[in-house]
Amino acid sequence: MALPSAPPIITLTTDFGLSDHYVGTMKGVILTRCPNATIMDITHDLPPFSILAGAHAISQAASFFPPRTIHVIVVDPGVGTERKAILAEAGDQFFVAPDNGLLTLILDRDSQAVVREITNRRLWLDSPSHTFHGRDIFSPVAAFLASGKAKAEDVGPILQHPQRFRDLTPRQVQPGVWEGIVLSIDHFGNLITNFLSNTSSSNFILDVNRHRINKFYNTFGAAPPGVPFVYHGSSGYLEIGINQQSAAQALSVSPGDRITMFTAEAVQSW
Repeated sequence: MALPSAPPIITLTTDFGLSDHYVGTMKGVILTRCPNATIMDITHDLPPFSILAGAHAISQAASFFPPRTIHVIVVDPGVGTERKAILAEAGDQFFVAPDNGLLTLILDRDSQAVVREITNRRLWLDSPSHTFHGRDIFSPVAAFLASGKAKAEDVGPILQHPQRFRDLTPRQVQPGVWEGIVLSIDHFGNLITNFLSNTSSSNFILDVNRHRINKFYNTFGAAPPGVPFVYHGSSGYLEIGINQQSAAQALSVSPGDRITMFTAEAVQSW
């Protein structure tokens, strides 16, 4: 006997917060067009307007969802402007988002990803607003895909060059010195850098906002309170934290801020 097919999954990732009606309204639009959808919240507490933090969040969560999951990601300071709306097929999943760099890390992982511009207005709500494309464009498109009433090729033409962040890979600026960025800041104020966690714990110093950090601990419990330290984060990147304190506040750091890594080669020359 054939097993019943699982209901389609749609995830939501936004900077909308939960104090307003925005997230609930998007869910209403989705359920009206795809009543059997399972809607999962990844997060709605991204820092407002932080496209970089949104890119990191969806890149971390998406791979843990089943194939054919549809992800709606809305961090959209350019809503209502000429920026495009896009649908990406990557890693056997779908991503509906504004074309502003949100999908950079997703697209970087899959060289075979296909991106389309969402131009088919029949899939939108009537008379879309200039300020709430999450409700009027992204949610109904996701719902039509989930319901099977539309296929990816129905949303619009292929977009050859979607917007991407160009500095998400650390770059060497001189021997032993690398420049990176803060990708995101989590709820506890820990800084997620774009330096991969394959660096030895004993041969580098990180400089962030004129604070040089050379302490490394594997766990927060091993670190003394009040001391900034580096650790291997669960996201696969080096992270900076302070035991029982917000490193972001203590160091006055925001997503996108620059971080400099001095490796053993540079440190030994001091």
